[in-house]
Amino acid sequence: PDVIIEAQFDDNDAEHGQDHLQDMLTDDVKKLSLDIGEKGKAAGVTGVHRTKQDDGLKVNDPRLLPDEFLQRTAKVVYILEKKHSRAATGFIKLLADRNSELFKRCAMFSPVDHRVPRVYVPLADCPPDFVSKPEAYSQMLFICRIVDWKEDSNFASGQLCKSLGQAGEIEPESEGILMEYGVDFSDFSPEVLECLPQNLPWVISPGELAKRRDLR
Repeated sequence: PDVIIEAQFDDNDAEHGQDHLQDMLTDDVKKLSLDIGEKGKAAGVTGVHRTKQDDGLKVNDPRLLPDEFLQRTAKVVYILEKKHSRAATGFIKLLADRNSELFKRCAMFSPVDHRVPRVYVPLADCPPDFVSKPEAYSQMLFICRIVDWKEDSNFASGQLCKSLGQAGEIEPESEGILMEYGVDFSDFSPEVLECLPQNLPWVISPGELAKRRDLR
């Protein structure tokens, strides 16, 4: 297993120089290697031998080591369910390389959430005057939805859905959060509203109130 050693040194260590620190770390590594070797012998580990040139363990077959010495690995083979909405809130800006062909077709979308990759979005999705006045949209929040992310690209591809408004204001920020998490905040349909009592003012009937626990 990998060994990470933390060393603390004060002004006295600094006076001795790097040689003193190097010797101290070397002694710690040797001590740890000896401890691991003794534990391996106590556990009856086979397929392990020591050499004069190396104080560490030599393993002929990793399958012979106990489980606590192994790092389990795995590989993703299939995405069963996409939990993320693929929508993100962020800002748009022009590409840095103005001479590239991509500059004429795409803009860069930078999500507020840094866990989401930056996205190429078509200029056709951007406001008409974005190329001529990009500074006017530097603090404007947009919603972008990722549609593709090629394996050989550092950036995803997406489409701008809508402009939310000025960053820092409550309504645009709230709407962006709801859209990112896939929360439906649209108005109720007439069918839903018809389920509500139509004779107003409405009161709870005495019979219904009698069989309920009043938490008011």
